[in-house]
Amino acid sequence: MPNILVVEDTQSERQLISALLNYAGFTTAAACSAEDAWNWLDTNPLPDLILLDIIMPGETGLDLCRKIRSHPQWKEVPILFCSSKAEEFDRFWALRQGGSDYITKPFAPQQFLDTVSRYVQH
Repeated sequence: MPNILVVEDTQSERQLISALLNYAGFTTAAACSAEDAWNWLDTNPLPDLILLDIIMPGETGLDLCRKIRSHPQWKEVPILFCSSKAEEFDRFWALRQGGSDYITKPFAPQQFLDTVSRYVQH
């Protein structure tokens, strides 16, 4: 089963996203900050996809994305930004920082799963 790392600082959203992915047949791991995600990436097998919030305390999702893209072993992992920032500029900037795609919260569950499925097959 494909493994997806969910990086979201809000516990309820992290649990909801993980539950939706688990229900759809994906395996998930979760991190509540960019620092936790970096540590997880450093000590676990590479995930098939990273779901990444933008607005988090400390390092932002954009900061983490740039760090991941600069790491030789991790730079090819798809990164799906999942954020409440809905302006077109936010999407543009996230993709410019190395994101593979961008979905705005709140999202329709099927739309979300369709977007995830473009990057990982199960």
